[in-house]
Amino acid sequence: MSSEVVTVERTGPLLRITLDRADKANAMNRAMAQRLLDLCESGRGDPHLRAVVIMGAGERTFCAGADLSEIARGGSGHDNSVWGEVPNALAELDVLTVAAINGACVGGGLTLALACDIRISVPEAHFGYPVLRNKLVPFKTDCDRLRALVGPARSSVLLLAGEKVAAKEAKEWGLVDHIVTRDRLAEVCQDLCAAACAAEREQVAAIKRLCRPVRASDH
Repeated sequence: MSSEVVTVERTGPLLRITLDRADKANAMNRAMAQRLLDLCESGRGDPHLRAVVIMGAGERTFCAGADLSEIARGGSGHDNSVWGEVPNALAELDVLTVAAINGACVGGGLTLALACDIRISVPEAHFGYPVLRNKLVPFKTDCDRLRALVGPARSSVLLLAGEKVAAKEAKEWGLVDHIVTRDRLAEVCQDLCAAACAAEREQVAAIKRLCRPVRASDH
């Protein structure tokens, strides 16, 4: 199942995770969400892991969000699914996490990016969180992470006004840390992981706790 929705590549202390539903804009279905949860769980117990890079397959979309058809079949997306658990599990990993945003980053895709420590984007990417249009209420932890990066007013632009933000503006806001060309995306992400990969796990974990105070227990 994992080969259908998520692909994984391990190089020493670095784990690369690719959301692999390019034909569905890498929308997160239950199988993908469960696979990501399993990877986070195994990552917590892996003493050799130091960094994780997550990206989307193809050249158009990082992640278009949760698979709304599955949410509709399951009733409340918050009460009856694993979707909301994934960004918290990712944020709680005590290693460096980098979102390699290779295209549109929308809804649940943005929650994944927000849960990472660093966000690197291609110039063509855009960002949005259309919760009102989709008749959903975001998780508090998602809003906390968004507000910590861009402030309350710009959070409202995304959540209440439903606007899409281009990569250049997202960087000006602080939502994105670097913008790089598509051909350099993988290289830049790997370079950013180099220091963590060379460090002790305990040191990486301690610094991460200082840098990322928002935890799932705040939800």
